[in-house]
Amino acid sequence: MQTIGLIGGITPQSTIMYYEVLNNLASEHFGEDHSCKVIINSVDFAEISKLQKEDKWDLLDIIMANAGKSLELAGAKCILICANTMHLSINAVKEAVNIPVIHIAEVTAEKILEKKLKTVALLGTKYTMEKDFYIKVLEAFGIKAIVPNLEDRNIINDVIYKELSKGVLNDASKQIYLQIIEKLIANGAEGVILGCTEIPLLIKQKDVSIPTFDTTSIHANKAFIMAANL
Repeated sequence: MQTIGLIGGITPQSTIMYYEVLNNLASEHFGEDHSCKVIINSVDFAEISKLQKEDKWDLLDIIMANAGKSLELAGAKCILICANTMHLSINAVKEAVNIPVIHIAEVTAEKILEKKLKTVALLGTKYTMEKDFYIKVLEAFGIKAIVPNLEDRNIINDVIYKELSKGVLNDASKQIYLQIIEKLIANGAEGVILGCTEIPLLIKQKDVSIPTFDTTSIHANKAFIMAANL
């Protein structure tokens, strides 16, 4: 199979999840001794987080583009950005390389359409929920996204950065997330996008009465299928 390039470190926990999913897929498809051919460029999450807070997306674009170029030079045949939020820089990465950069929102939209859903809730960082880069992709697929109210968005964001990004799983936070999801269901959500790569650590399909979309697994699966020519 071809080699998959990961722009990781945003967060380290997220990157671990991608690596685990990809290697599990290789074992399932090719036999238990097989692992996935992966190259990781792991950026410094503290630097990324600081620049996000300072709204310096031009500098973030440079960091991400350089990471993408290094992966291509190292032999990667496709690239995954291991974070929903940092798809804000996907165009910069695409312009810097000559290999596919798989968009997490596009492949998630494909899965939503397979379920024949038209309206979904979007959970993620405040950047993912409040900026339009993700919602516009969904709209291009004919999917309406609804997001929590401001108070709930702040809660979701705080749990991501203070707990999930560090691998901390708090049952009280899980219950709050589920309450927020119930409000969104009441507002018409037919499915819910777990639009931060760490949220699937906390929320599972069995916890929710409507379809959930684990963007980490969806994204990794798409790259594996491409790399393995399945």
